[in-house]
Formats: sequence, structure tokens, C-alpha cells
Amino acid sequence: MAARTDAVERATANAPFLRDAISAFPEIASQFAANGAESAIAAALELGGDSVAQRLRRQRRALALSVALGDLSGELSLEALTGALSDFADRAIDTALTAAIEERSPGAGTAGFAVLALGKLGSRELNYSSDVDLILLFDPATLPKRERDDACEAAVRIGRRLVELLQQRTEDGYVARVDLRLRPSPEVTPIALSADAAISYYESQALPWERAAFIRARAAAGDIALGERFLGEIQPFIWRRALDFGAIDEIRDISTRIRDHYAQGSALAPGYDLKRGRGGIREVEFYTQVQQLIHGGRDPTLRGRAVLDALPALVAAGRMEAEVATSLADAYRRLRTVEHRIQMVDDQQTHRLPVAADALDGVAALDGLANGAALIETLRAHVDFVSARFDRLSPDRGSDLSNDPDLLANELAAMGFADVGQVIRLITGWRSGQVRSLRSPAARGAFEAMLPILLGAIADGPDPGHALNRFSDIVERLSSGVNLYRLLEAQPALAQILSQILVHAPALADQLARRPGLFDGLIDASSFAAPPDAATVAIKLAEGAKRLSYDEWLDQVRRMVGERRFALGVQLIARHRDPLDLTMGYAAVAEGAIVALADAARTEFEAAHGRVPGGELMILGLGRLGGMALTHASDLDLIFLFDAPDEAVSDGRKSLGATDYFNRLAKRVVAALSVATAAGPLYDVDTRLRPQGEKGMLAVRLDAFETYQREEAWTWEHMALLRARPLYGTKDGRAKLAATIARVLGMARDPAKVRADAAKMRADMASHKPAVGPLDIKLGPGGLVDLEFAVHTLQLVHRIGFDPRLECAIEALAEAGLIDPQTDADLRLLSRILVTSRLVTPGGGVPEVESQALVAQVCGHADWASLLEAHDAARHRIALLWAKTKETT
Repeated sequence: MAARTDAVERATANAPFLRDAISAFPEIASQFAANGAESAIAAALELGGDSVAQRLRRQRRALALSVALGDLSGELSLEALTGALSDFADRAIDTALTAAIEERSPGAGTAGFAVLALGKLGSRELNYSSDVDLILLFDPATLPKRERDDACEAAVRIGRRLVELLQQRTEDGYVARVDLRLRPSPEVTPIALSADAAISYYESQALPWERAAFIRARAAAGDIALGERFLGEIQPFIWRRALDFGAIDEIRDISTRIRDHYAQGSALAPGYDLKRGRGGIREVEFYTQVQQLIHGGRDPTLRGRAVLDALPALVAAGRMEAEVATSLADAYRRLRTVEHRIQMVDDQQTHRLPVAADALDGVAALDGLANGAALIETLRAHVDFVSARFDRLSPDRGSDLSNDPDLLANELAAMGFADVGQVIRLITGWRSGQVRSLRSPAARGAFEAMLPILLGAIADGPDPGHALNRFSDIVERLSSGVNLYRLLEAQPALAQILSQILVHAPALADQLARRPGLFDGLIDASSFAAPPDAATVAIKLAEGAKRLSYDEWLDQVRRMVGERRFALGVQLIARHRDPLDLTMGYAAVAEGAIVALADAARTEFEAAHGRVPGGELMILGLGRLGGMALTHASDLDLIFLFDAPDEAVSDGRKSLGATDYFNRLAKRVVAALSVATAAGPLYDVDTRLRPQGEKGMLAVRLDAFETYQREEAWTWEHMALLRARPLYGTKDGRAKLAATIARVLGMARDPAKVRADAAKMRADMASHKPAVGPLDIKLGPGGLVDLEFAVHTLQLVHRIGFDPRLECAIEALAEAGLIDPQTDADLRLLSRILVTSRLVTPGGGVPEVESQALVAQVCGHADWASLLEAHDAARHRIALLWAKTKETT
């Protein structure tokens, strides 16, 4: 009992996700405390829900709590923990698949549709917070479908619905993150493939890395017989009869690229990557898989999917020393255990030790250790052993793989590269035949033709090594790179832009690594044109809604908005546009997306619930969105309101009262804006500025909104209204909402109270959200927040300058003699720095030396020193303005 009590206490103190789960499922925590982990797991799997989706989400969250407590208390071994998570994932996938098919073909069952699990789910070693690698297969002859449906289209619909049921986030969480990219040619193939077509691919076109991936593959859900038949057919591809020492080269090339790419997290210290770092989890797995691939073709006993099953089998077969296998197993268990500790904190799919000392100490405390240093020491011997063993398997071959290393070295030196060895290693990896984006002769030819152009551009840049590492990340993530490589060859100017992105804009480089297709949009000259207005964006986005399903259209919107936002960032890095123009561009894109998505969500909603006669939904934008000053990283501050006759109800087949109707519709709009789909995320939406905040209804009746603002709202809520702008609704509805806001802002107020409230709010903000370094443009003394507080205080006290755009408010205040006209220039300077820093230094702080000249130039200054001088002067003036404003009687 003491161990269980201690586990609960550590979870509560050090893991917010577990603490919230204990609060949500106190009965599970009680069951664990009284009867242990196995009993808690059984109770978690018995939880119900109003729907399949809700039931699975509740079970998943409760199970996560159960196995975490079992792990922390020492009741569950690593194998028991990962087994419980994997078994639940199997059942959840099968349940979701059954539900997806049932929606289209009631009573048909899952015959004809198989789900293969790869990765850690395939080996029943699922992480505490992991995605699931799946391949979806179907048999056209037996697939459940409607009479006139095409089998492939029907299978894709089933697969799409399966993914939605599993990974869509709701108030109950999610079931599993789904990754379908391990299927053949994922960039061109549908998400569900016919089994015969997949067999043909693996027999004729598959790449070496796919061999290692299929070591852990198994039929996990749906038509198990179909899945096992497929795996049986491709066994010769996975397991070659001859002793396959070529597998060493295949795995070595993969591992070398991973080591080079993740070199920053390879040293055992805060920030160490437990999965990909030197001596980490991946190297234990690769070391084991090499032995399996070499010998498993002739010895089926060596084909175990899980690392901890394969190691003793290799010992039994005389292929590995018992001491080595034991040490590898011990290292694997410890590395995986610490990985789970990190993931338990916030249910994040992360593998790195925290960099911050307090966060690392928290993980250590969760593990029952004194501090982060002690945690790292428990890993050191394991990491050193794994690294040393793997180095024996994978010696550094230097430039041996290069076609002509001496000539290549001379060419690279002539381009201006200082570290020629690093470039040669990367090029060697790219030419190794293991990179997916370079698997076809056409791709390799395009790559080789493009490479001198891009290397020349990178060599001319301020930090070639950094740029090359980021480019390597892109190359390795691409499924097919032929179009990108041909584009860079044909458009040398784009190679220069890519080089600038790689060096100066980590925010854009990270996006490009996740979605390389973003770069394709730069072919269009409109990508460098002035940003379109919101109405144009909305019309363009809405065009797809006429020909696509709602879900397909949501994917398209995310792609189109992502491309537009990416292009705006490129305009800044390429010095094509004033950062202030881009803030309005970001706002226009967001507003256009809100209008298009709200229209589409309303249409979908009306199909079931009809309309409320005389009623409408309105959306109010606040903060930077309302002020038309968004940055690349801004979220959307929204308030949903509605206007409808008293006692009104909708006229659809599922009739709803007005309040219920518009609150449900508002939730649909929020989901359309914020839920990540297969095409990625869109925006983070913040609705906490509504009356009563998170405790209030999502959508508020307009007259009730005005009453609240007049009688109950705090001063800070009126300050927030100063940047409010109606974005959505009929023309009359938006005018009515604007008039409501104007009446509220025009109320008479006690100047002394406004100043005192503003001063207290700013002090509270500074206490709870302090500045991050001297260049924190927003939160630091004399920063943008101080400026906003000063302007808003003057607006409320003097009741003038009511305009959501801060620059317009400052102009009105200056004309009234209430503020120095220089304040407008100070606002513009700090805003330019803020917009640029969101791309150049997304984590905050001072830009790297190589990027300081760029930041200075796009902000209108000759060099970094002159920009800092102007920045310091502006901050000083703003600090004086705020001090004077809050203290004036």
C-alpha cells in the first residue's frame, strides 16, 4: 500500500496530465490504491460513454492513469505496461473500424478490411504517449460497401472515418494519434490499399528501410486473416534465405544519418534525445534488427517482433553473447522507462530530457530520484554501453561512399565550405540509396542536378553548417522529392530563398520539414504579391466546399491556409514586404478562414437542425486578430454571440432552442478552426475572453452580452473590447454588434478607478508572465503590452480613439494632445521586431549573429547596433508613457 500511495503522490505532484486524470477518474485511483494496477486496468476498460468515440477516449485516459500508477509503484514491468497499452490500442482500432463500417454498411462486420500495425504497436511495445503506425488494406471482393460504391473509394472513406474516430480531439481527449505514412508511396497512394497491389509493390519496388519496418508488422484489427495472408506473401521480402550481411550497410546508413541529424541531442545531458541520441533506444533496436535481418531468413526463431523477445532468441541461437544481450535489455528497459516518465508529465509524444533544470528535476521526482543530475547518472552506463556496441556495428566510413571523394572535397572547398567533412558525410548519406525521396532514378537525377545550385547558395550564406543540417531534415522526411528538386534546379532564385529559410527562419524550416509541399506554392508569383484581403481569402477557400466532402474540404483549407501563411513568412525573410503589411496579411488570412469555415460549419449544422428563424451567429475577433496585427505564431481570440427572438427554436428535423443551437454551432466552428486533420493543424483558438470566461457559455445572446458588459464586466474586459472587431455575421448583425460595443465603450467611468485597475492588472501580468530576457518585445518593460495598457487606459478615461487598430487609436489620442505622436513610430518599430522575431527566434531571445543583419534590415535599420539603439529609445519612451498614464490623477 505504501508504494501505491507514493506513486499517487508523485503523479499528483509532478505530472499535470496524471493529476488531471486522477481528478477526472477518482474511482480508478481508488481502485488502484485498494486493489492494485491490474484491478485498476480492468476497471478502466469497463468505462462506458454516450458513443463509441467517447467510450474509447474515456477508457484510454483511464488506462493511461492505471498503467502509469502501476509503473510508478513498481507493480508493472515495462513489458506489462507496453502490453496493456498495445492491447487496448488493438481493441480500440478494431472497435473504431467496426463502427466506421457499421455507419455505411450496418451489420456487415469487418471482413475485407485489415489493419496492420507496425512500429512499436506492431511489436506490442507501444509508448506511454505514442502514435500508432498503421497500414490499411482491403480486399475488393469482400469489402463491405454499398452496391454502387467503388471499392477503393469505399475503403478510403472507411479509413478516413477510422482515423477520425481514433485521433480527433474532443473534450474527452483522443484515442490514438495515427500515422499512415509507412504505406507504399504515401505521397501518391490512397490511405487504404488493395492487398494485392501492396503485395506487388513489396515484391518489386520496396526499399531496404522497409525491410526493417516489417520486422515488427502484424495484423492487429479488422480482417485478421486478410492481414496475415498479406504478411505471409511478403515474407521473402523481409526475410532473405541467404545470410544477408548487406543488411548491416542498410541499417548502418540509416543510423549514421540519424546520428548526424540529431547530433545536438546526442550527448547525455539535459536535452538528450532518449530515442535518437547516441546510445539511445533507436540504437538498441537497430543493433538487434541487424542481427535478425542477417540470420532471420534461415532461422525463423529469430523473427521476434519485440526487442526484449528477440535478444534472448539471439542468445539461444548462438548469435549474441548472453552478457551483451542482458546489458542491451537492461539499457532498453531503463531508457524506455525514463521516456515514459517524460511522456507522463503532459501526455506529449516527446523523447528528449527537458533542458530546463526545474522540468528535469520534476521528471526525476516522478521517477523517485532527488534531482535531474541523479536521473542522468542512472542512464550513463547504459548509454555508454549501447553506443560502444553500436559503434562496432557501424564504424565511421568517412568519405568511402563518395564516388570521387578527393574531387568532391576540392569542389566543396572551392564553394567556400569550411567543414568539408560534414558536407561529404551528408552527401554520402543522400547518395546511399536509403533515402525515400531519392529512390527513383528520376529523383536522383533531379537531386544531383539541383545539388550544386543549392550548395552554392548555402555556402554563400552566413551559417552553411546549420543550413545543411536543416536541409538534410527536409530531404529525409520527403516521401517523394523529385518535384522539389526539379523546382530548385529550374528556379535558382528559389534555392537562394530556401537557403535563407534554412539559416534565418527555424519556424519556417520546421514547417517545411513537416510539409515539404509548402515550397511548391512559391512557384506561383502570387505568393510574393501583396497579401489579399479577407473577403478574397474567404471566396477562394469556399470554392472547394462545392466539390468536396466536408472532411476533404477541411483538409484542403488547412493546406491552402498553411501555404499562404508560409508564403507570407517567406516574403519577410526574403525582404519582399514590410513586416507591418504582413501582420495585416496574416490577419486577413485568418479572418477569411473564419468566414469560410463558419459558413461551411453552419451549412453542415443546418442539414440536421435547420435554422432559427430570425436568428444568426456572430463572431467577434479580439486581440491581435481584432487589431489586424497577427504574427506567424498568433492564436485567435474569439467571442461567439447570437441574436434570436425569445423562445425561438430551429426548424430542422432535430429541433433545438436558440441557446442550445448557437452554442452547438459555435463548437462546430471552433472545431473546424482548431482540430488537426490529416493535413495538419490550422489555428489555436482562445475563447476565454467571453463573459464569465471558461465558466460561461461559449455563445452568448447579444443583449445578455451588453448587460454583462455594462453591469458585471471588469475593467480589463472593457480594455479587451477596445480591440474587438466583428468578423462574422450578416451585414446588419455585424453593425448591431459594433453598435453594442460602441455603447459599452462610451460609458462614463471613474478615471481613477480605470487607472488603478489597469496598473494592478499590468502588475499581476508581470508577476505571472514575466519577460523572457531584455529583448522580450511584448512583455518586457516599455514593451508592446505596456504600450497597449497605456493606450487603452487613455481611451477609456477620455472616451476617444475607439478603433481596434492600435495605430489608429494612437493617432486619435495624439490629435487630442493626450499622447506623443512619436508613439506611433515606436509602435511600428516594436511591431516589426515582434513579427520578425516570431520567425527568426520563435523561442525568444536574441537572434543568432548571422541573422541580426536580416532582422535590422527588415525593421528599417542599417545594422543591428542601430536597431538596438532605436529599440532601446522606443522602450524608454513607452515605459515613461505607461508610468505617466497609470499615475496621472
